[in-house]
Amino acid sequence: MRTTLDFSPLFRTGIGFDRVFDALDTATRVQPFDNWPPYDIVKQGEDRYRIIMAVAGFDRDELMLTDRPNLLVVSGVKKSESQVEGTYLHKGIAEREFERRFELADHVKVANASLVNGLLTIDLQREVPEALKPRRIEIGGDGPEKQRHIGRTIEATKAA
Repeated sequence: MRTTLDFSPLFRTGIGFDRVFDALDTATRVQPFDNWPPYDIVKQGEDRYRIIMAVAGFDRDELMLTDRPNLLVVSGVKKSESQVEGTYLHKGIAEREFERRFELADHVKVANASLVNGLLTIDLQREVPEALKPRRIEIGGDGPEKQRHIGRTIEATKAA
C-alpha cells in the first residue's frame, strides 16, 4: 500500500507553491495522535488567531513557547512532583511532559501569550509586509517605442 502522495503533476501548473507541497508532504507524515493537552484554535478575524491550551497543574516557568519560522512549539516540563498528603485513589490531572507543534503560515507571528486559571492562551497575528501586499499595475496602451517618444516630448516641453 502506498502511503505517500505524488505532487509532481501539480508542479507543471503551479509556480511558486513549493512550500505548500512540502507542507502537504509533512502532513502525511503525522506524528502519532496524542490528544494531550487538549487545545482549541479560534479564528478571531481575517489575520488574527488564538490557541487555547488546557495545561492544568503547570506553572509559567514550567511552560516554554518557541517561535521558529513557520513553526510554533509549546512544551511543558514539570520541575517537581506535587506533594500531596495521603494516597491517591484516582489521579486524573496529568502532569506529564508534553510538546505540541503548530505549523504556521507565512508571516504569522506570536503576538501575546498568557496563562490564566490553567489555560494557556496564545494570540497569533498575520503581518504581511507592504512589499508583499497586492498592488495595482497600470497598463499602458502603446508599445515601448511610443512611450519613449512621449517621454522625450514631455521633457522637451518642460525645458522650453
